[in-house]
Amino acid sequence: MGKTDIPHAIDTCNRLARNIEQVIKGKADMIRMVLAAFFCGGHVLLEDVPGTGKTTLAKALAGSIGTGFKRIQFTPDLLPADIIGVSIYNHQKGNFTFHNGPVFTNILLGDEINRANPRTQSALLEAMGEKQVSIDGKRLELERLFFVIATENPIESHGTYPLPESQMDRFMIKLSPGYLQRDEEVAVMSDQLIDHPLNTIQGVVGEKDIFAVMEAVLAVRISEELRYYIVDIVRATRNNVHIGMGASVRASLALMKISQALALFQGREFVIPEDIGEAAVSVIGHRLQLLPQAKFSGASAGDVVREIVEGIEIRQ
Repeated sequence: MGKTDIPHAIDTCNRLARNIEQVIKGKADMIRMVLAAFFCGGHVLLEDVPGTGKTTLAKALAGSIGTGFKRIQFTPDLLPADIIGVSIYNHQKGNFTFHNGPVFTNILLGDEINRANPRTQSALLEAMGEKQVSIDGKRLELERLFFVIATENPIESHGTYPLPESQMDRFMIKLSPGYLQRDEEVAVMSDQLIDHPLNTIQGVVGEKDIFAVMEAVLAVRISEELRYYIVDIVRATRNNVHIGMGASVRASLALMKISQALALFQGREFVIPEDIGEAAVSVIGHRLQLLPQAKFSGASAGDVVREIVEGIEIRQ
């Protein structure tokens, strides 16, 4: 991609972020990280208690682009066919007709994904990993822009099922929005005195703009030295005393791509170590399985990743 495209890509990133910030107050860093995953072709998992703006963020993103958006409300009785679609027999024509499920869209919101049983959760695995679904012996391609932004309640919540490791590994990043500060919460109330900002949000970029940013992200340079740095961080999770199962190669690739996107957000055409450090917890933390003794001692996956990053030196 030529350098002349970089300024346009940076402008697209900033316009999209500012538009979403009109709806989501006080979460600029989180919005930037979600958009970074979006521009990398990855998927996002948001975990937090109800009412912290997870669903609103997904709707604001779709509204800002003006593209196809569908929502799945995950419940215990949801079936895989409710996600992928189903073939229905046509008596008049004497054949089966496939009816698309909500997965056939550009932006898919999976609301409270861990309230569905593991069998239903797994229906998204192929779609998220390969942007296709298999049904009736046929493979059907999904939209090129296909992006899943899923929300889940904390595992301690009543009626939740833990997401399997293979499902967690399909999410490029995992974030926890958290509660707003006092002034920010008042600002949200003020914005909704008359109407919800979502009802007035307008698209500020088109799909062509998004594809241009995706190409620009790929053009962001990352030195071999920093690629080794990423690999050393991920490899360190595989022999850490607190971790039972470390991160896979998919984590290395995700960390590299997110770092490239974050660099572009900062107006740079090259990655620096700070980009990698900023993304590490969100990219790696949810892929780890902590040992029981580590959990009992109060350690979290994020704490372990931060400790690893601080202890790794950049070398080739």
